[in-house]
Amino acid sequence: MNLDQLYNLADVRDASMKRLPKGIFEFIDRGAEDDDALAHNREALKRIRARPQVLVDISERTSETSLFGQSYSMPFAVAPTGAAGLVWYQGELELARAAAAARIPFTIATRSMSRLEDIVGMGGTLWYQLYVFTDRSLTWKLIDRVAAAGAEALLVTADVPVAPNREFNRRNGYTFPFKPTPRSVIDMLRHPRWLAEVIGRYWRTTGIPQYEQMPAYAEDLSFDDIRELRRRWKGKLLVKGVLRPEDAQRALDCGADGIVVSNHGGRCLDVAAAPIEILPEIVDAVGHKTTVLMDSGIRRGTDIAKAVSLGAQAVLGGRVGLYGLSLGGQAGAEHVFRLLHRELLTAMAQLGCQRIEQLGPHLFDVPKRHVISRAGLR
Repeated sequence: MNLDQLYNLADVRDASMKRLPKGIFEFIDRGAEDDDALAHNREALKRIRARPQVLVDISERTSETSLFGQSYSMPFAVAPTGAAGLVWYQGELELARAAAAARIPFTIATRSMSRLEDIVGMGGTLWYQLYVFTDRSLTWKLIDRVAAAGAEALLVTADVPVAPNREFNRRNGYTFPFKPTPRSVIDMLRHPRWLAEVIGRYWRTTGIPQYEQMPAYAEDLSFDDIRELRRRWKGKLLVKGVLRPEDAQRALDCGADGIVVSNHGGRCLDVAAAPIEILPEIVDAVGHKTTVLMDSGIRRGTDIAKAVSLGAQAVLGGRVGLYGLSLGGQAGAEHVFRLLHRELLTAMAQLGCQRIEQLGPHLFDVPKRHVISRAGLR
């Protein structure tokens, strides 16, 4: 495939949809239930309109960004995703290499399909996303292993208290651990190239991939767990999935080094607010004393510019990397990262900014959220 003919993320997504079996594509592409939160993430970003500065010298602009004391090519990190190993052979390794080449952080998912140590061997900045297990002793053993492997930050997922309602997975026959069903087998047979290049290679080498970590996830996760993780984990500790300022403050009180404002890409609670709507509130509450990141809905360089302007120090994106990965492994993912980087630099030029730190709320009109006071409720 000629990646140079894919001019934006919409082109990449369309090509990915044609290559992948429907069950796998919808697993990475869709949200939950009616996909309302997924759609709202995009709608909320689109409603934010710019008031650019003009007659500004932007001839030497750069998107270089400092995060946790390290420099990156842009304020973007690869979010954790659990299906990279299905969209491409050893997909986590390819995606990690692409992130390292692009000089952006890569977040390893708890439910990765490659060994943690193998992913870390790809180089670059590695973070680790953690689901806390019901058996806490397994969680403590895992984070000791993560620390020994050299991951620099731990992102604790807080917004998946129970398994989300994703009816389309059942409809498509998509299950993990993988169990063939007539529907899923027919779906895969309709995509012979993917079947040969991904499943065929696994079949000839390591066997059908499975998630590396499959213990039951804790339904009793609490701020006490954040305190205990802070005691045990010496690297940077972030809480991911925060949509309320008071929860952000409590996380900091428990020792967290940062907050990720997120609704899990619209993949959990289908009536969740869009993170870009909540971001200014959380930045106002805690942004002066901690690192605030944001994910969910990022598809363009202008989306990155909007989030940074409203106070995020960087954004994370998961689906975008998987779309590219499915088309060419490392090369496909790198193509996506180049697209976002180029679009961000173009947006900065149009806004009249030479450096990332010049982005700010003065450049955008942000719709105010309609808030119902408790006094008005019956």
